[in-house]
Amino acid sequence: MQAYVIRRVLALVPTLIFASLIVFITVRMIPGDVIDLMLSTNDIGADKKSREQLEAALGLDQPVYLQYFRWLGAILLDGSLGKSLWQNTSVMEDILHRLPLTFELGAMALIVALIVGIPIGVYSAVSQDTIGDYVTRSFAILALALPGFWVGTLVMVFPAIWWGWSPDVKLTPFTEDPLRQMGQMAIPALILGKAFSAVVMRLTRTMMLEVMRQDYIRTALAKGLATRTTILRHALRNALIPVVTLVGLQAPVLFGGAVILEQIFVIPGMGLLLLEAVSQRDYPIITGVFLIVGVAVVFINLLVDLSYGLLDPKVRYH
Repeated sequence: MQAYVIRRVLALVPTLIFASLIVFITVRMIPGDVIDLMLSTNDIGADKKSREQLEAALGLDQPVYLQYFRWLGAILLDGSLGKSLWQNTSVMEDILHRLPLTFELGAMALIVALIVGIPIGVYSAVSQDTIGDYVTRSFAILALALPGFWVGTLVMVFPAIWWGWSPDVKLTPFTEDPLRQMGQMAIPALILGKAFSAVVMRLTRTMMLEVMRQDYIRTALAKGLATRTTILRHALRNALIPVVTLVGLQAPVLFGGAVILEQIFVIPGMGLLLLEAVSQRDYPIITGVFLIVGVAVVFINLLVDLSYGLLDPKVRYH
């Protein structure tokens, strides 16, 4: 397994470099120009001389390919993602300051999705074509049909109108009161995990139905093995392999949902940082956030691949 992991990690290097190149070029294609924004904000005369001076000061006077190689060299040599064009602060420090909140929100949403989706999916498969099966399948369709940003907006607006209550807009630091902070994150995590739990439930149900029709399951039941043991120890373990794969594929989707919900619930995570950077055309922050997300997604998928061996002893790594 060690050789397999080393090969996979080495194979990630060209993938990340290619992804960073795409992001670096794409963010500079966003309509609008950071120089124009700065000149209009600071009420500086937008003449040719002031524009050239500002471009030179920010390092934007060079061709894009030179900017990319300079940025990539700083990452490889110093581990630096550059500095914000507006605040002149370290992009890496800004991301590391906000990363824990986004990670916490995504992890809580994932836990909600798995805790809700897997048991309901198993129940729906075991109770196929019963009233309980129809109810759970209807719940999944409803959860998929309701957009997270719409539900989040309703939670923020209507309770305040009807009952005079709304979620806290000032997040308590985890170091001050962990339980209070997790309580504040619970509502956006539930909303973020809602649609994912429906996808997990439907996939778990489908795979459980397929596995339960296999010969070894029928043989186990025919030999007198308890139904509960057969389902939980044998059927579920094999049915979870596609679900685990889905977790790796949904990692970027969770981050995309976190971007919107962090804006709605005023959570100062990476999503809010990204939205602010896009509105200001702060290229180093945008590329830095996408690079960190890309690294996280790649390693999550590596962990997913390694988990197959735990679920299925027949899997071997070469």
